Amino acid sequence: MSSHRSEVQSPDSDLIAALDIGGTKIAGALVNRNGTLVHRARRSTPAQGSAGALLDAVYEVVNTLAASPLWERVRAVGIGSAGPIDLKGGSVSPVNIPAWRDFPLVESVGRHPAVSHRHVMLAGDAVAMSAAEHRHGAARAHKNALCLVVSTGVGAGLVINGSVHHGITGNAGHLGHISIDFDGDPCPCGARGCLEAIASGTAISRHALALGWRPPLTADADATAVAAAARGGQPAALAAFDRAARALAAGIAATAAMIEMDIAVVGGGVAQSGEVLFEPLARHLRRYAAMPFLRELRAVPAELGPDAGLVGAAVLAAAGVPAATVGTR
Repeated sequence: MSSHRSEVQSPDSDLIAALDIGGTKIAGALVNRNGTLVHRARRSTPAQGSAGALLDAVYEVVNTLAASPLWERVRAVGIGSAGPIDLKGGSVSPVNIPAWRDFPLVESVGRHPAVSHRHVMLAGDAVAMSAAEHRHGAARAHKNALCLVVSTGVGAGLVINGSVHHGITGNAGHLGHISIDFDGDPCPCGARGCLEAIASGTAISRHALALGWRPPLTADADATAVAAAARGGQPAALAAFDRAARALAAGIAATAAMIEMDIAVVGGGVAQSGEVLFEPLARHLRRYAAMPFLRELRAVPAELGPDAGLVGAAVLAAAGVPAATVGTR
């Protein structure tokens, strides 16, 4: 368990407590109206533990945040969680957290003594990232945008007409599970040829290995190592990134044709590969975004990094959306 404090803010400003829950870590922060994290907490996710053990881990993060003297200024709690989620029921069923299936996360967090009498609001983690990048990051000057998290999976969220689009259940923008190869391999979601199965970090390393790439003895066989090899000019690594970039370009262009947007913001661990990803992505995007009204479409790196989920959860909670809340009791 770790905690640290960043920047002190003016004493009369409200704060939002934000949680970012994923299969690897549970992060928490107190966030001000400018999107600055003024106090943080984090612990590892016991992803293979029981539902109760997972909730205890969330409570540990809340406990650390609530111990701060700044807690008295917290007016709401925002949660960004791996999904799928269900806004109406305030529940989550993260693919990478087996014990949580239809788990009542909003109600459970709302029962914590420190959270009592504060609204609790839920969003999918990629939707939260989209809210953050739209308010404070690379999409802030755009009314319509697609924001992607390309990591071990591919998540995404949409901004339409200046507002984050949650959809009916909170899962709108699930770009990783659109099919871009109808003869492609089966995906764990049940479909075939999903974007995630081609463009995720996991898929990049798997494809590079299939083409004959081997990591150095001191490195893991992951997308970071493939990126390093690609920067060194290794053909198999370059081909794996080119294939992923082509898949991303096809998905981005299809989304842009649907909602007529001019920007896609790409974050997550794979985006940290830099030009190894973004050069072929720009090249393939010019090919797939062929309609005249898509000529201005471009893909750019996200600006907020790993804090985007926390910042976005705070943005959404401050705005009072989505509707999955626990009110004053």
